[in-house]
This record gives sequence, C-alpha cells and structure tokens, in this order.
Amino acid sequence: MKVRLPQGPSRNELMQQIQKMQNDATALQADLDSREYTATSGGGLITVTVTGEHEIKSIKIKPEALEDAEMVEDLLTVALNEAINNAKKESEDEMSALTGGLNIPGMNGMF
Repeated sequence: MKVRLPQGPSRNELMQQIQKMQNDATALQADLDSREYTATSGGGLITVTVTGEHEIKSIKIKPEALEDAEMVEDLLTVALNEAINNAKKESEDEMSALTGGLNIPGMNGMF
C-alpha cells in the first residue's frame, strides 16, 4: 500500500506568496513611517511628537517647566525616548503580525 504525502504549494506559488508578503510589508512600512507618536513627561509639562521614522515633529514645553533647565532636559529625554520606543514597538508588532514571525534570508529589515 502506498502512502500519499500531502503536497505543499509549488515553488511558483511559494514565490508569489513571498512576493505578496514583501509588497504588503513595504506598504505597511510606508504607513508606519508616516504615523506620528506622542509622549509626555513631567505630568504633561513636556509633550513631544515623533514620526514613525523617528524624526522629531514637535516639542511643547509648558511655561512653568522653564524655571528649571536641567529638569526640562531630563523631561525631554524621557518623552523623546518614550515616543521613539512607542514607534519602534508598534512597527515591530505590526510587521510581526504581517509575517507571522518569519525570518526570510535576504529580507532583513523588511520583516
């Protein structure tokens, strides 16, 4: 008695799936890059907004924060790092959801 093994996708079908995943990832990355992420620190004394490409879009400082320059520096650092980390995490989470955690050689940075 012969046992039939289930057939997987053909090489052509697999390449089409990979190409679609790559196109989807490129579109998602463009969308993520255009998003904005905002974070605050010091109970709202400092508000920063960055893009998905980690560029600073805006910084807002409440006047009462300007009395202490060192505090402003610290609060800016906290808020900027938080906004950038939020952008990175969302990008990683959405790319991982798209690719199912695949790590395809030659596509580093895409997934």
